[in-house]
Formats: sequence, C-alpha cells, structure tokens
Amino acid sequence: MNRTPLLQLQGLRVRYGNVLALQGLDLTVHEGELVTLLGSNGAGKSSTLRAISALVPTEGQILWRGGSLGGVPPHRIVRLGIGHCPEGRRVISRQSVLANLELGAWLRRDQAGIRHDLERCFDLFPRLAERRHQLAGSLSGGEQQMLAIARALMGRPTLLMLDEPSLGLAPRLVAEVMQVLKALHREGLTLLLVEQNANAALAIADRAYVLISGRVAQEGPASALRDDEQLRAAYLGG
Repeated sequence: MNRTPLLQLQGLRVRYGNVLALQGLDLTVHEGELVTLLGSNGAGKSSTLRAISALVPTEGQILWRGGSLGGVPPHRIVRLGIGHCPEGRRVISRQSVLANLELGAWLRRDQAGIRHDLERCFDLFPRLAERRHQLAGSLSGGEQQMLAIARALMGRPTLLMLDEPSLGLAPRLVAEVMQVLKALHREGLTLLLVEQNANAALAIADRAYVLISGRVAQEGPASALRDDEQLRAAYLGG
C-alpha cells in the first residue's frame, strides 16, 4: 500500500446556509481499498462525496495523491479519476441504456477503450446487455441502479464513490449489487461507499467510518466495527 493516501480529507467543513453539515472531517482512502461511510440520515455522508466532487463549497483540505483539489472544478475532478455515482440513480430516462453508458465516457476519446469498457459493463450486468436499446426510464429500480454504477465505470475512474447504491432495492438485488462492488474491489478498483445498509457494507469493506452530525464518531477495520455490539446497537441499527 502506498504511504501517500490516494484521497485524504483534512478538517473538511461543508455549510448549507447556517447549517454546518461537516464539522472538521478527517478521512483517508488508500489505493485499492474499499472504505465505507456509515451513519443515519443527516450525518454528512452524502455531503462528503459532494465535497470531494466539488459540487458544494468547502473549507479545509481535500488532497488527491498528496496534491490539493482546492479550486479544481467538477469536470477536472472527473478527469483526475474520481467517479461519483450519486444517490437516486439519475439516469436519463428518455435515452437508451446504451446512450446513458456512452454519456459516462463523455470526457474520453479512446474509442477502442470505450468499446472494451462497454462490454465489460455488460459482463458485470448482463441485464443491461439484454436491455441495451430500451429506454432507461423503462427499467426497474434495480436495473436503473445497475445502469448508474455502470455509467460511472465508463469514466474509467481510479476512485469510484457510490452514494446509497442499495437504497430502495429488494434484498436479493442488494446482494447482487454488493457482489459486483466486491468483484470490482478484487480487480483493484478503489471504492468509497456511502451506505445505510451497514451489514451489507461492512461485509465487503476493508475499513469503515461512522459519522454522526458531520463528525467521525468511530473508525477502524470493517470486521471490528461489524463485531462491536455496542456500536451496532447505538449507530448501525443493531
């Protein structure tokens, strides 16, 4: 593991008007890790991802490979290798599955690589291959979530951030999505996963942070947090 973290947050603060959503957050992600952020609604998990993607004003430091991301606009964040799969899927419903995937590669010019990655996404999500010419809006919720993840992968990120990928999915589909994330992790992709399904997230993560009111309340190996009964009862839904 490299000594310099791939991503490091130092004293990160995010404000929405008079509300301080993140209160001096410190966090590190090393290359090849799967790190999960846990916590209740309003804990600051989504704000953390939005801050990294430069979608909200921030205070403090966001470091990428040791260099500051201060003042870097969102499209350059993507170019640097930071992919973001936001909460709510946000597929373009009146475009086909294929068009949505191609949109994920909009900053790329390597046509052969794009074709290769399309097939890789179809291998990961066979149902998308079957529905490649269907309108994205006609897909089920689970299929739309698969499309959102695949679209983010089309940018060929070094770090993939995912915001609540299991939200609203049936247990069988939650397990399927988590297996795909586990497979991507095995392939060496670095992931930062925001998830309310603590059990599912901790089962595949290397490390975890528990956020409460914009602060880190607990951090450590995912296995240790999974076995901490007091923590589970207090913050992770028992």
